[in-house]
Amino acid sequence: MAAPNQTVKTRTWRPQSGWRFVDLREVWEYRDLMYFMIWRDLKSRYAQSVLGFTWAVLQPAVFMIVFTVVFGEIAKISSDGKPYAIFSYTAVVPWTLFAASVNASTNSLVGNQALLTKVYFPRAIMPLMGPISRTPDFIISMSLMVVLMIWFKQAPTVWALALPALVLIIVGTSVGLGLWLSALSVQYRDVRFALPMVVQIGLYVTPVVYPASLVPERFILIYSINPMVGVVEGFRAAILGSRAMPLDMIAVGVATTLLVLITGVFVFNRMERNFVDVI
Repeated sequence: MAAPNQTVKTRTWRPQSGWRFVDLREVWEYRDLMYFMIWRDLKSRYAQSVLGFTWAVLQPAVFMIVFTVVFGEIAKISSDGKPYAIFSYTAVVPWTLFAASVNASTNSLVGNQALLTKVYFPRAIMPLMGPISRTPDFIISMSLMVVLMIWFKQAPTVWALALPALVLIIVGTSVGLGLWLSALSVQYRDVRFALPMVVQIGLYVTPVVYPASLVPERFILIYSINPMVGVVEGFRAAILGSRAMPLDMIAVGVATTLLVLITGVFVFNRMERNFVDVI
């Protein structure tokens, strides 16, 4: 695979103070650089891998098998009347995209500190790369979803048309958290060490191994502050028809996503002027 041709722009960077929003026009001007960095990330992950892109399917498949044995067969967790294997896989796929995106975005600045200190480009590009570079893995992992649907004779509902919107929520939440955490990780390296633990906890406070129907009704809206609750249940509603589309959960999650994304942009830009000095 050959690297795309591109012209690297040079510009004098002057630290800006105060609270400000991201310059979207400037980010768009550097889209070729973003494309190159995404290509480099994909190549570094799979270029010398024996299994290559098969890892994109293998990871969620292993989670599905473990969850099916432990929670489906041993613990007998409810799966809303659906086979537990596809019930769990339908949640694992969007969760894996979210977890991988947040992890990549959080480590994007510290992991590219050499580039960060030598070349000017909009720093917001780096947290944006996380969800975009993990999207091909998500698309590949969805291929196994099709196989499972055929095997278990599960037909998608008309709400399957809403899946791109649910993916957009994942991307928005990942970018928002990535902006927050990548900026904080420059100043506090503890963020990088704490992130895997927090993500692991998030797996169990999101209805991945159990249905949201087990959560008491009076706590549902509070529970839905976690945007991935509405997304996971939305995937199940769209693909399995195991419940009605949880529009209330999704609406609360979208509000959270917007809050995290907007505040993340301002905090990132506020801290950006100190990145080179601190990193």
